[in-house]
Amino acid sequence: MSSNHGDLPILPGATLGVLGGGQLGRMFVHAAQRMGYFTAVLDPDADSPAGRVSHHHIHTDYGDVDGLARLAGLADAVTTEFENVPAPSLEHLAVARPVAPAAPAIAIAQDRIAEKAHFGRCGVACAPYAAIETAAQLAAVEDRLLPGILKTARLGYDGKGQQRVRTHAELVDAWQATGCVPCVLEQLLPLDFECSVIVARGRDGQVVHFPPQRNLHRDGILAVTEVHPQNMPKTVAQAAITGAKNIANGLGYVGVLCVEFFVLADGSLVVNEMAPRPHNSGHYTMEACDVSQFELQVRTLAGLPLAMPRQHSPAVMLNLLGDLWFSAGDDTPVSPRWSEVLALPGAHLHLYGKIEPRRGRKMGHLTFTGADAGQVRAIASQVALLLGLPPVA
Repeated sequence: MSSNHGDLPILPGATLGVLGGGQLGRMFVHAAQRMGYFTAVLDPDADSPAGRVSHHHIHTDYGDVDGLARLAGLADAVTTEFENVPAPSLEHLAVARPVAPAAPAIAIAQDRIAEKAHFGRCGVACAPYAAIETAAQLAAVEDRLLPGILKTARLGYDGKGQQRVRTHAELVDAWQATGCVPCVLEQLLPLDFECSVIVARGRDGQVVHFPPQRNLHRDGILAVTEVHPQNMPKTVAQAAITGAKNIANGLGYVGVLCVEFFVLADGSLVVNEMAPRPHNSGHYTMEACDVSQFELQVRTLAGLPLAMPRQHSPAVMLNLLGDLWFSAGDDTPVSPRWSEVLALPGAHLHLYGKIEPRRGRKMGHLTFTGADAGQVRAIASQVALLLGLPPVA
């Protein structure tokens, strides 16, 4: 699905471009620069975290034809840091430059209805659901899907665009509250825990993967990720890896792909959604593995060989939201207690270069590594208490 222009691999010394200037773009830029590449970022925010550290920052909208032409003129290949970049922009760039992931994969990830259909074609089970695009489809929803979660088909992330509904009447009200936009209704299932798998697939079809991550979300936002051999049963881990590979292969995907799963009370697995990019749950790879998800993003984009990542240290990651900078009832931001945190062994702080802390905004993360899972969990729990975060589950 990815265009192939010019000679591959694209070697260090060339310029790699990225649509999107957030923290994922910033970490891609750092990985590319460490490997000897120049970088170009296109983002409408003049103070975007990635734009501030890149060699080139094209300050324009993602659909601006002139801006896209400038990016194609600078970059030898282009990727994206988030799935809501317009797919037509990727198609436009792909006429002149290799683009990975390609527009068709991004378009599927942007639409939950298309995404679930793709999962089905790949033989990967998802929760029972109904697509709701018309009043007739709304009226035809089966009772067995209630209670459920109504999700907008497009532009939902971090729990946004989602409503729990228990009855048909609540479903009707919830759909009307969306403005009657296309949605999916997913049956609520008895959930044990959540996990994700990050795979990287090259243009030659080679697929490598990281160990499955066990994730804890709060208010729809990832809060804690644990990665060590004891984080889930081996049968669950292998099923998640197989499912993620099938989804990537079914797309003819090129790039880094994260697939999120629900593990049910009976031990079975259903796929939730995919993210066609590096993922928050994979940030631990920068310290705990011999190759990070961002280096694999560089390698897949540039057509470089892929090596199976090796995790050398158990890891726990804590997401850091802007709430940490504020006391209850006080709107004046105060820097958290980083000195005390960094005095602990195995603590790695990443702040994303966002100028203004805001409640609910992703400001950074902490990764903890150590000799064994018990030690790492203990230190992560100590830091959660120190920062006033909820306990590590």
